[in-house]
Amino acid sequence: MTTTYGTIPTSPTPPKLEYITRGKQRIKAGLGTRRPWKTMFDIRSLGTPAHGAPEGISRIRDNISYFRMNYTMVMLLILFLSLLWHPYSLIVFVLLMAAWLFLYFLRDQPVIIWGRLVDDRLVVVVMAFVTVALLLLTHATVNIVAAVSVAVVVVVVHAVFRRTEDLFFEEEEQVIVSVAS
Repeated sequence: MTTTYGTIPTSPTPPKLEYITRGKQRIKAGLGTRRPWKTMFDIRSLGTPAHGAPEGISRIRDNISYFRMNYTMVMLLILFLSLLWHPYSLIVFVLLMAAWLFLYFLRDQPVIIWGRLVDDRLVVVVMAFVTVALLLLTHATVNIVAAVSVAVVVVVVHAVFRRTEDLFFEEEEQVIVSVAS
C-alpha cells in the first residue's frame, strides 16, 4: 500500500490541450530545422563570385541545398502576398499551406510511399508543382506567374551572392563529430 499523503493530486491533461501542446512542440521542432535567418542574411557573407559563372553555379547549388527550407518559406511568402487580392486563390493557398505544413515543414518522420523513402527535394518539387497547378485553376494566372518569377529571381540572386565558405553542411558536421569522438 502506497501512501499519497502530502501529494497534490493532478489530473491528466485533457485530450484537446494535449493535442494543442503536441502541435506547438511540432511547430517549434519543425521550424527549428530551417537555418537561422541571421545566418542567411549575414551582410558580411555577401560578395560577388570571384571566378565567374562556375563559382556562381556552385554557390547556387550549395546555398539551395543549405537554405532549402528558408528559400521555400520565402517563395511561399511571395506567392501569398501576390494572392491577397484574389480571395478564391487565397483560400486554395491556405488549404495548400496545410498540406505544406503536414508534408514538409512539420513532419516528424520522412515520407514513405509504397515502402520507399521519399527524398525531401522530391517532396518540395511535387508540392511546388501541385501548389502552382491548383492555384492556376483559380484564374489568378498573371499574379501566380509573376510571383513565382519574382521568387525564383530573389532566391537565385541571394544564392549567387551569398558566400558558402562559412556554411557547415551535415556531412561535414558528422565528420567533425566522428573525428572528435
